[in-house]
Amino acid sequence: MFGDVYKRQDQGQGAGVWRPENFSTGKYYGPTTLRNALTHSLNTVTVRLAQDVGMPLIGEYAKRFGVYDELPNYLSYALGAGETTVMRMVTAYSMFANGGRRVKPTLIDRIQDRYGHTIFKHDQRECRGCDAPGGWKNQPEPQLVDRREQVLDPMTAYQITSMMEGVVQRGTATVMRDVGKPIAGKTGTTNDAKDLWFVGFSSDLVVGLYLGYDKPRSLGRTAQAGRTAAPIARDFMKLALADKPPTPFKVPAGIKLIRVDAKTGVRAGPGNGNTILEAFKPGTAPPEYSAPVGVADADGRAPQASQSGGQQPDGGFFIRPGTGGLY
Repeated sequence: MFGDVYKRQDQGQGAGVWRPENFSTGKYYGPTTLRNALTHSLNTVTVRLAQDVGMPLIGEYAKRFGVYDELPNYLSYALGAGETTVMRMVTAYSMFANGGRRVKPTLIDRIQDRYGHTIFKHDQRECRGCDAPGGWKNQPEPQLVDRREQVLDPMTAYQITSMMEGVVQRGTATVMRDVGKPIAGKTGTTNDAKDLWFVGFSSDLVVGLYLGYDKPRSLGRTAQAGRTAAPIARDFMKLALADKPPTPFKVPAGIKLIRVDAKTGVRAGPGNGNTILEAFKPGTAPPEYSAPVGVADADGRAPQASQSGGQQPDGGFFIRPGTGGLY
């Protein structure tokens, strides 16, 4: 749980005082789970999380995913104060959709000569058994060998994907539910609505959208990414996925889905109606009964977080299947 409030911070050297606000200025939710903070785009929780884990680590991940080459160690960059491109953002999100494996963007999928022979293809995966000069003789199905870099633990990638599904189902991008297929994504609205973003994906398609002027100025007092950018992405994805089955995101081996209270994140008990399925790594599932982490008990004591093991380190050699089919 994170407190949805952030005190002012003196930036030093005459730079003034900085106090991040949520889009709904002056409105705070109190102790909030990370899932709910992402669902409702709570800036204050994002800054608290960035302060806890440290901007250097965030910069390392931003570089690993190709969003930024070098991310300055300022907390405002955790809210998107830096500049990047739609291509970089879509590439980064495609790695979440692809189970944490590296995806390299390209504008050319394949080149053939006049005789139909392939002389270049972007997909460099090895296909064992694809060549069958003698025709089909009930041999085993061909196998694709994927040696791309694992930039993120598949279980972590699924947890993030699951949280971004919540953004579509209950948060700032509910217009995407009209697509009628499993969709995950995130909206983004900068100060004074000068930039509106939406990046979303199904199990095998990632879409990125940016709205803004060449010379930044407000898109209007009522402009919001969820109301302006996301509907455009919705219309495109409805057409692009019209003939595709509603394929759910694959749950990687090791993940355990447990029903929890949607507000507090603790394991749901009998009679609890406001529940969701939450994804947990081995050894991190909540006990049968627990108080919300970060919320004081009846005697005013803050409960201590338990130490649990069994987690795979991000970026390690972990080759279980991921969540998508992007390459």
